[in-house]
Amino acid sequence: MTQVNPQAGQVVPSSVLTDPAERGDVFHPELKTNKISRGRWFREVGWRYIVGAAAIVYALIPVLFILSASLNPTGSVASASILPRAFSIENYARLFTDPAVPFALWARNTLIVAVVVVGVSIFCSALGAYAFSRFQFRGRRGSLFALLLIQMFPQFLAAVALFLMFTRVGEAMPYIGLDTIAGYILVLLGGALGQVWLIKGFFDTIPPELDEAAVMDGATHTQIYFKIILPLVRPILAVTGLLAFIGVIGEFILASIFLRDTEVKTLAVGLWGLLESDKTNNLGIFCAAAVLTAIPVVLLFLYLQKFIVGGITAGSVKG
Repeated sequence: MTQVNPQAGQVVPSSVLTDPAERGDVFHPELKTNKISRGRWFREVGWRYIVGAAAIVYALIPVLFILSASLNPTGSVASASILPRAFSIENYARLFTDPAVPFALWARNTLIVAVVVVGVSIFCSALGAYAFSRFQFRGRRGSLFALLLIQMFPQFLAAVALFLMFTRVGEAMPYIGLDTIAGYILVLLGGALGQVWLIKGFFDTIPPELDEAAVMDGATHTQIYFKIILPLVRPILAVTGLLAFIGVIGEFILASIFLRDTEVKTLAVGLWGLLESDKTNNLGIFCAAAVLTAIPVVLLFLYLQKFIVGGITAGSVKG
C-alpha cells in the first residue's frame, strides 16, 4: 500500500509515514542510561560501600559483645560471646537489688554532677564567647590565645596539686573536700570556659546589625544577649552541652582520685571498682550497667539531633 505525500507529490511506502515513535526511530534522552563497566563502578563508588560496611561491622562487634554479655546469666568471661547463647535479665535485676552494687545511687551522683557541670560550663562559656565576639578590649587577643593554650593541657596533669589543695580545703570546709560531690563538681568547673572558642565561632556568624538595631530600640546588652543572641545560638549550645555531658559521664581519672567512698562514687568509678574486684564473674553485671548508662546518652543525642543539624547548616554561612 502506498500513500501520496501532499507536499512533495511523491508516492512513498506507508511504513515510512507511520509514527516514528512506533518504529522506535525517535531518540528519547530520558530513556538513555549511562552504563559504566563494573570495574569503573568499583573504582569510583563500589569500594566506598565496602569500607562503610567494614566500619559498621567493626563498630557493632563490641556493642554486640556487651549486649550478649549483659544477657548472659552466667556473667563470666569464659562464657561470653558475640552472639548470646542464653537470655536472662538477671544481671539487670542485680543492679537494683544487690546491695553490693548501688547502681541507682551511682547513677544519681553522675546525673547531679553532669547537670550542674554542663549547665554552669555552657553558661560561662556562652558569656565569655559573647564578650570575645562582640566587644573590643585590651587583652582580648591574648586572652583568647591563653584559653587555647590552657586547653592543650589535660586537666589530670594537675591532679596532684588539686588533691593536695582539696585535702587542705576539706580540713576547713569538709562539705567541699575530698569524697564529696560538691568538691568534685568544683574540680570539674575549673574547665568551665573550655567551650569558648567553639561558641565564639558561632557568635561570629550572627550579623552585628541585630545588636545595633536592638540598641537603637533601647535594649541593653543583657536584653540583647538573653532575648536575641541566645535563641539564635541554641544549636551550638546543644552541641557543646552534649559534648560536655558525654565528657562528664566518661570522666574517670579525677573521679577515681576525689571520690573514694562508695556513697559518692559516679558510674565510671563504681563500675570500674566492680569489675576490678572480680573480672571473671562480674563481667555480665558490668555490661548490663554499661548498657543502661549508654541509654541516656543515646536518647539525649536523638533529642538534640535536630539542633545539631541546624547548627551545622546555620554555621556554614556567615551572616
